[in-house]
Amino acid sequence: MLETQSAKQESGQIMQIEFQAPVSVIIPCFNCENTIIRAVNSVFKQTWQPKELILIDDGSTDESLSRLYDLRDHLGSSWIRILELRNNNGPGAARNAGWEAATQPYLAFLDADDAWHPCKVEIQLKYMQENSEMAITGHHMKWLREGETAAPLSNPYHIKYVTKNIMLASNRLLTSTVMLKRDLSFRFEPAKRYSEDYLLWLQVIFNECYAANIDLYMAYSYKPFYGQRGLSSHLWAMERGELDTYRRLRDKRLITWPCFAFVCIFSIIKYMRRVLITKTRVILNDHSVGLEGDSK
Repeated sequence: MLETQSAKQESGQIMQIEFQAPVSVIIPCFNCENTIIRAVNSVFKQTWQPKELILIDDGSTDESLSRLYDLRDHLGSSWIRILELRNNNGPGAARNAGWEAATQPYLAFLDADDAWHPCKVEIQLKYMQENSEMAITGHHMKWLREGETAAPLSNPYHIKYVTKNIMLASNRLLTSTVMLKRDLSFRFEPAKRYSEDYLLWLQVIFNECYAANIDLYMAYSYKPFYGQRGLSSHLWAMERGELDTYRRLRDKRLITWPCFAFVCIFSIIKYMRRVLITKTRVILNDHSVGLEGDSK
């Protein structure tokens, strides 16, 4: 089990942090009043607390914005910054706004409905500082079902380089796991609502920047990565976004026509598998509900 620095809050009082990591954490927020507290607390409890946390309200219509100010008042205004966007522009545009406002040499992204392991920043930043050629890194992410707790981190752990071919096969850098150098010239495509993150990571890697994945589960999702009930229609939108990503790479001549054809076919096969998993999950859930009803 990895040893880290101790937590930083005691008796409801915010303690002085001896070391703050040179990291700007960026969280886009849209109608996330029920999850943002968990996400922000996971940043606050980092063994190496980031120098700044940037929360971007992307035109929320619920109480998200007031939650953000409550969090800043409670956890300290010295390291939490809030940006307000008048309209909902999508996560890519919101992350870009946070990127432009960031002051630290490293950026880390977190979605408002996800959370981090307390050691995430310490482990990932230490690796990037010791391997300065790395422009972007990620790690594993686990879906935590209701009542499930995260397993202890393994030690030792392995580092795997993320090559162009590996990244083309599938997105190995989920957004809530990514840390990158702020001075990269690339940005999220603001008008792109699906696969905008995948496009950015591919552009970075295809422009001869180094990437790696840390073989640890240091980010957590609290819903299925795809196929949640009511969102099955989003699967096709996600697939179209991925195909559009490959098209943009082809248009920029970063991949050849044969490569483009191959990855599109492979992507469609993966999409069909996701649809099958989604339908199976719905059937099993309906069957489980039916059994519960029969037992009453």
